[in-house]
Amino acid sequence: MRLPANRILNGLVVAGCTLLIAIAMYMQYVMSLQPCYLCITQRVFVTLIGAVGLIAMVHNPASGRVYGALIALLSCTGGYFSGKQLWLQSLPEDQVPACGPPAEYLFDVFDFGEAVSMLLQGDGNCAEVQWTLLGLSIPGWTMIAFVGFAMLGIWQVVRKS
Repeated sequence: MRLPANRILNGLVVAGCTLLIAIAMYMQYVMSLQPCYLCITQRVFVTLIGAVGLIAMVHNPASGRVYGALIALLSCTGGYFSGKQLWLQSLPEDQVPACGPPAEYLFDVFDFGEAVSMLLQGDGNCAEVQWTLLGLSIPGWTMIAFVGFAMLGIWQVVRKS
């Protein structure tokens, strides 16, 4: 059985990331669901994965190991933030952290590094489940996507050229 070419695999990554960002925009602007800090972080990683996939698809090297490793690494990092949000959503109500100030305030009061650190920790807003499909919340579905992207990246790393 012949495996799909790296360009096709990277095209799947780009298509998947484009679809995820389009769904996120629909949920935000049509369904009026407001993203929390961790949701935005996950969007950044989906966008980065899509950008790496697009560069890899255009470059189309003989071996996709470097791009595959980068896609897998970004997917694992994005999956970490999905997992963190899923953990916050699973906490009993009395253990959910307090809601934090808006991001604009954090960047006005703290230096960039401290503000980003606070944003990446998440807060009570990240624990709210705004939407589900088949019993999974948005970060649950995003985690599935990150696992899929990681598998495609790892496949490019371990496959024979």
